Amino acid sequence: MGLLVTARDLAKSFSARPLFEDVSFTLSEGERVGLIGPNGAGKSTLLRMVAGADSPDRGELVLRRGLRVGYLEQVPRFVSGRTVRETVLEAADGRFDAEAAWQAAARADQIIARLDLSGPQAGTDTLVETLSGGWRKRVALARELLREPELLLLDEPTNHLDVQSILWLETFLAQAAFATVTVTHDRLFLQRVSNRILELDRRHPGGLFCVDGDYATFLERKDDAMAAQEQREASLRNTLRRETEWLRRGAPARTTKQQARIHRAVALAAEVDELEVRNMTATAAIDFVSTGRKPRRLVEAKSITKSYGGKSIFRDVSLFLGPGSRVGLIGKNGCGKSTLLRALVGQETPDSGDVLRADNLRVAYFEQQRESLDASATVTDTLCRGGEHVEFRGTWVHVNGYLARFLFRPEQGKLQVGQLSGGEQSRLVLARLMLLPANLLVLDEPTNDLDVATLDVLEETLRSFDGAVLLVSHDRYFLDRTTTSLLAFSEVEPGRVEHMVGLAQWEGFYAAEQEKLAEAAERDRPAARAGASAPAPRKKLSYKDQRDFDTIEARIAAAEAHASALEAEQGSPAVASNAARLVELAEEIEAARAAVDALYARWAELEALLV
Repeated sequence: MGLLVTARDLAKSFSARPLFEDVSFTLSEGERVGLIGPNGAGKSTLLRMVAGADSPDRGELVLRRGLRVGYLEQVPRFVSGRTVRETVLEAADGRFDAEAAWQAAARADQIIARLDLSGPQAGTDTLVETLSGGWRKRVALARELLREPELLLLDEPTNHLDVQSILWLETFLAQAAFATVTVTHDRLFLQRVSNRILELDRRHPGGLFCVDGDYATFLERKDDAMAAQEQREASLRNTLRRETEWLRRGAPARTTKQQARIHRAVALAAEVDELEVRNMTATAAIDFVSTGRKPRRLVEAKSITKSYGGKSIFRDVSLFLGPGSRVGLIGKNGCGKSTLLRALVGQETPDSGDVLRADNLRVAYFEQQRESLDASATVTDTLCRGGEHVEFRGTWVHVNGYLARFLFRPEQGKLQVGQLSGGEQSRLVLARLMLLPANLLVLDEPTNDLDVATLDVLEETLRSFDGAVLLVSHDRYFLDRTTTSLLAFSEVEPGRVEHMVGLAQWEGFYAAEQEKLAEAAERDRPAARAGASAPAPRKKLSYKDQRDFDTIEARIAAAEAHASALEAEQGSPAVASNAARLVELAEEIEAARAAVDALYARWAELEALLV
């Protein structure tokens, strides 16, 4: 594989705070690199350097001559007033002569079709600013693909995407011909799209830990490396103790040998200090406080239904929540998950049905967009306006000490909330929720922007919370680890909500629904063509080729859904220990991907015959 990028001894600081130092790595053709690390380690900054949008304070970053780099930012930026097609074509502005620009426009239309940006949800003439966050991500991705990148950089591509869009993106990246570097905290996504993991963390020698393989392999290798590093620290501490005792005895230090021993003791002390810093792990200390009384029934919904403007949001939903209930909601963005949450806690009234709530129900609510935060308030005032102490579990604690539980430094208390990163804002919301005694936690997309270490702590906290939990998250691994049941929203029948026992059951349900949608699209397509305005004259195809052309889009959708279902099964905990099935799945997935590629090749062949 040819080298695309070589980085040597990169360093970057903001003010007096170093992000990373002496970081070295290479990126090669065909690699699927997952870039992870704690919040604030500098992952996004490193991506911007490779994209040419930032530069290191020192070190050398060499890109292969003429390398085409695409960069999908965490929050894509768009020119106001432009349509989907105009935004995608921005990647061709000023790059081509008239003939090449025409070819770029044709390629843009192909990319738009492949990313499903010409359909009813995001048509080519739709203004980008009117789209949801998930569809905006697709538009931004299409814009980068038009650059024909050899290396695509993706910064948190799954943030604010629904699970269906994440599955689509997994399939898309698995088939891509270019190399990718992806910053993400979605562990299942990372497992499926990466064949090499880089962890940016000051605890590692050189600030970077590299493992060839998927995320599961990385976890095994990291565990071994950290254990070895801790053992070395313990061994060096013993040696340093003996050398220190020798020095304290006042041994003569005139000979060259004795001078060397003194220098060795000094060097040992420095190495032990460095290892101690590396082996320290800082994680947020999350611990929700439940109320004293624990009624058997906290919330009970009986056949509740809700519609807006004639559109069914959910219908006939029944649910019982008691202490220890942990229910996850899963479905497309906009399907009604947040509306159902609000109906259950009393913020909205259902059209029909009843919701019964315990008299002493205390709810702690994590909003998806963190709307309750005042961007102009300081971090300290957000927790204790006008004071310096917070009451936690009946004890008054200084706000700086309390903030330290969530990895905030003392000087950050004076910062305005709007100056914090997304992950820091999420930690601040969690810090405030911890001060509220509650027997029902409602968490609407709490995992956005949180690093893996904080997600691990949040998982453990939710599993040990003795109240009830209602959780909306696109992070499938997090859902599977923290919930005891799921409420799944149907795509085929709007308003239908199914009870499920876990993620494996939902993945089968999702695959079946995708097949139904593909079949419906195939049935509707002839009628839609009949009612459409007459297209420009094109060459006629043979009967066999025309029949192939009429059905190929539906067959591609079905083939991609089949491949996604197989990949979902491969990542399911239910088959993780079944070696025989994993081998079968690897072969089936390879065949499924080959089938999808063959269908796309056939589509291109048929399109060429029509020109």
